[in-house]
Amino acid sequence: MELLNEKLLSRIQSDIVDRLLQNGYGSAISNISSVLGQLYDIIPDNKRISYGRVYTIKILSEQLYTRLADTDAPVLRIAGKIFDGSSDPSVKGVAIGMLSYYGLSDCKVVLPYFESAAASEDWELREHTQMFFRKLIKRCPDEMQTYLLKLAKSRDANLRRFVAEALRPVQENQWFYKQPEYPLSILRTMFKESAEYPRTSVGNNLSDLARRLPDLVYVLVAELVASGDRNSYWIAYRACRNLVKSDKMKVLDLLKTDEYKYKDRTYNRSDNKRN
Repeated sequence: MELLNEKLLSRIQSDIVDRLLQNGYGSAISNISSVLGQLYDIIPDNKRISYGRVYTIKILSEQLYTRLADTDAPVLRIAGKIFDGSSDPSVKGVAIGMLSYYGLSDCKVVLPYFESAAASEDWELREHTQMFFRKLIKRCPDEMQTYLLKLAKSRDANLRRFVAEALRPVQENQWFYKQPEYPLSILRTMFKESAEYPRTSVGNNLSDLARRLPDLVYVLVAELVASGDRNSYWIAYRACRNLVKSDKMKVLDLLKTDEYKYKDRTYNRSDNKRN
């Protein structure tokens, strides 16, 4: 869906890009917030589930990065000042988006900003961060694998959750289905995760993989259950929320239970029908 029109493009240039080039960060940051609002207002009500605020942040961050890079401006420094100069998670998200584009040519230099955003207490900013980070995983898989392994051992639950979310096999990470050992090499370090927030993300990640790699996830579920660790079992249980729909008995056998519950659905060993 196209949101940008000539008026908005002109405003992006005059009210944000030109002011950034003139070191007018205060007004530029204020205008970033305003333009995001304008973009959002253009989205029809019935499209806002698919195209919401995240979509506006993607559009504006790409516009700002491209326009600044075309002038040979110091994009890293500018994006960093936007990030540090605002408390608005959407504006910080735009800065993270700009940094993700910059990171395609230098992955490591932008990592401190991503780590700071991923550790934020603001849920919205954390969501923007893991979304944009997937771009770096695809461009620099070896370096980002090492980095994510480090964060997976962090004492900060938000950073551990960031790892699991960044590795979910969504659109940007479709290549994981052909190379599942890439995400699993990192997720395995979290198979005994004690905190519910990142643990849920690990379970959801395996559940996502099960959509196209069910046999692999069955093996992982068996391993998790066999470990005897209660947190591992919790992850195994969560990982089966898609598998149970197609093979209830196999899931119940692997989990060593007579009943599986997820949200408002219950699967019983004694009932051949789903309740």
